[in-house]
Amino acid sequence: MNGAQPAAAPRLRASELRRRFGTRAALDGVSFAVYPGEILGLLGPNGAGKTTAFRLLSGLIPGDGGSIELDGAPASPADRRYRARLGVVFQEPSIDLKLTGRENLTLGAALYGLPRAQAARRIDQALALMDLGARAGEPASSYSGGMRRRIEIARVLLHDPDLLLLDEPGRGVDPEALRRIWDQLGALRRERRVSIIVTTHQPEEAERCDRIVILDAGRVCAAGTPDELRARVAGDLVTVRGDAPEEIAAVIGQRLGLTARIRADEVAIETARGHEIVPRIAELFPAGRLRSIATARPTLADVFAKLTGKGLDA
Repeated sequence: MNGAQPAAAPRLRASELRRRFGTRAALDGVSFAVYPGEILGLLGPNGAGKTTAFRLLSGLIPGDGGSIELDGAPASPADRRYRARLGVVFQEPSIDLKLTGRENLTLGAALYGLPRAQAARRIDQALALMDLGARAGEPASSYSGGMRRRIEIARVLLHDPDLLLLDEPGRGVDPEALRRIWDQLGALRRERRVSIIVTTHQPEEAERCDRIVILDAGRVCAAGTPDELRARVAGDLVTVRGDAPEEIAAVIGQRLGLTARIRADEVAIETARGHEIVPRIAELFPAGRLRSIATARPTLADVFAKLTGKGLDA
């Protein structure tokens, strides 16, 4: 997804957000900003603080500290004027499966208080944007997971929000449906200059964002564009799999002078010329000792592993 050019002022700026649950700090001074027409991803594993940040921004829970600005002015998620400018798509499905797609949107428009003529026009626009017009008269129970997700997004667009919050939009959605959702989100931000904040633990999904904030244990450990973050992992990434990865890492370090990290059940080595290192590693071990050796360009999962020493599925 092509990066949006940041405007002079952010649509939303969150500064030093804090929230505790008992003795655990779910958010410990988290700061970020999203600009008009930009998609910002909050990336991290379960427990990183993504959903807490989502719930705080959407007004579901109060914060213990920090501040929020909307278009440069102080804002409170408890303020109805702030919430009126949001479109919120929760992780758990919320549409009525007994109603048709259009009926779900009609109900949503009534809850937003839209006049009937305006509601009809915006429902048609939302269905067209989400490519659901041909199926709008069918019950939502007949929809795939991706279609149900798109109806939920269509519903929160009816009141023309400035800021869209999506919590794990790829949950329960197959890859092709997820691609279509992201294509439509891209069109939404281009055509309407909507700012979008997405929480995700999937690096492939985060790759589609213009900028990413990586969260771990309630803190920001890195932020930047996907390319900027990948640049933190030098060159290629060589992964080696075999029994006793600690021993494999020790041999590689001693014989080749390379820094080898243990990541889940594999050994990871950063190197400028991976294709030259692979045969040298293979020569260190007897036949059958290693299950596989592979080289690839670094991913956001590799960035997270380097920064935190653990995987996104932790």
